[in-house]
Amino acid sequence: MITSFANPRVAQAFVDYMATQGIILTIQQHTQSDIWLADESQAGRVQQELACFLENPADPRYLAASWQSGHTNSGLHYRRFPFLATLKNNAGPFTWCIMMACILVFIVMNIVGDRAVMGWLAWPYDPSLNFELWRYVTHAFMHFSLLHILFNLLWWWYLGGAVEKRLGSGKLIVITVISALLSGFIQQKFSGPWFGGLSGVVYALMGYVWLRGERDPQSGVYLQRGLILFSLLWLVAGWFDLFGMSIANGAHVAGLAVGLAMAFADTQNVRKRT
Repeated sequence: MITSFANPRVAQAFVDYMATQGIILTIQQHTQSDIWLADESQAGRVQQELACFLENPADPRYLAASWQSGHTNSGLHYRRFPFLATLKNNAGPFTWCIMMACILVFIVMNIVGDRAVMGWLAWPYDPSLNFELWRYVTHAFMHFSLLHILFNLLWWWYLGGAVEKRLGSGKLIVITVISALLSGFIQQKFSGPWFGGLSGVVYALMGYVWLRGERDPQSGVYLQRGLILFSLLWLVAGWFDLFGMSIANGAHVAGLAVGLAMAFADTQNVRKRT
């Protein structure tokens, strides 16, 4: 037996990849998916490839191997999760608190109007409000359309949930507060205090998760390069107003810079050890 995987799809990806390398592995499912090798003389090669696989199991070459050599009658049985259970299992308490806060604020905005809620939660728009400290964060809770809130909360759940589950609530709280503060500060310099949305924090999470995964694969968080490329293209499109939408470009750029800087700082010791 070479190793075991809790996730059967990950096990199958490794088996399919090794098949493209001319090495046949088999899977036996018990409490986990056990990987077996018949020819012991190939064990050294398999262990070497396994170490590379564990560093980045989401590498496109492994998916490509499944398309090339995989088949549908593998015999693997996948656990099925109801939709709400899946949402819950992939997010921690802080992730859920922010989601609920954004949804609640969105409902109130649609009842009493955007202007009233912005008067309560927007970045300080008058010197007399500078000591209302919640305003430096609560601007992130306001969203101005259904598409706006759905887009941001999907990314927040996907990225924030991964950070909280693998690195802890404290790390997610720090990223959220710092990115909300700095992205809000930069955005109000660009457009004044009348803005809102979680996208500055989302861009910070994109930058953090991508760079943390690149520099510290053992952290358990990563973002595929295709997705970080998509986020950068969206950033450029917003900057040049290609879609004719009101986009908080300053907050996006500041958030991304914050996330990258925090990931770089958090992985300095890891890189030194390597």
